[in-house]
Amino acid sequence: MGNPWRGDVTLVIDGRPHIMRLTLGALAELEAELDSGSLVALVSRFETGSFSTRDVLKLIVAGLRGGGWTGTSDDLLAADIKGGAVAAAQAAAALLARAFALPEMVDENG
Repeated sequence: MGNPWRGDVTLVIDGRPHIMRLTLGALAELEAELDSGSLVALVSRFETGSFSTRDVLKLIVAGLRGGGWTGTSDDLLAADIKGGAVAAAQAAAALLARAFALPEMVDENG
C-alpha cells in the first residue's frame, strides 16, 4: 500500500502491486512525451473525460518511473493490469489528482 499523502497510487500489474507517484522528474518526462500541449491540457482532458488511452498509458508509465520502475511503455502493452482499462484510467486520474492536491485534500482511499 502506497502513501497517498506522498502522492502514491498502487496498481497491480501481472499480479504484483506497483507503487506509482508523479515526482518532479516523472512529471518532466511526462510533459516531454505528451503529443498535445502541457500538463494543464492533460489535466483538463481528464477533468472533462476526453482523455485517450495514450494519455492513460503515458501517465501510468510516468507514475511507475516515479516509483522506481525502469521499464518502458512497450513493457506494459502485453501486461495484465488488475481491473483492466478502467482500473488503469482510475489510477492515472488519481496520480494527477494527488500530484497537484494539497496534503489536506488527499483522500487516502483513492
